[in-house]
Amino acid sequence: MTDLFAQNRIAWASRRGMLELDLVLGPFVEFEYAGLDQADKERYVSLLEEQDQDLFRWFLKADLPEDPEHATMVKLILERHAARG
Repeated sequence: MTDLFAQNRIAWASRRGMLELDLVLGPFVEFEYAGLDQADKERYVSLLEEQDQDLFRWFLKADLPEDPEHATMVKLILERHAARG
């Protein structure tokens, strides 16, 4: 699988249909995903397997993921999102 194909597949999986999630995940994939190391790419893909309601709570900082790998990725996504303003 080519890198572009893989990134397009990840971008498609990041489209959740919930505006709040799309506004965080879409730009993250567009601007940040390609620059991640392989471990973070795998963490991101794993995070996408979670339910939208869980992701919503985590990105609104109403709750923290129990899984430390997911917590690491949520923190990274929120940091990068804040940096983009």
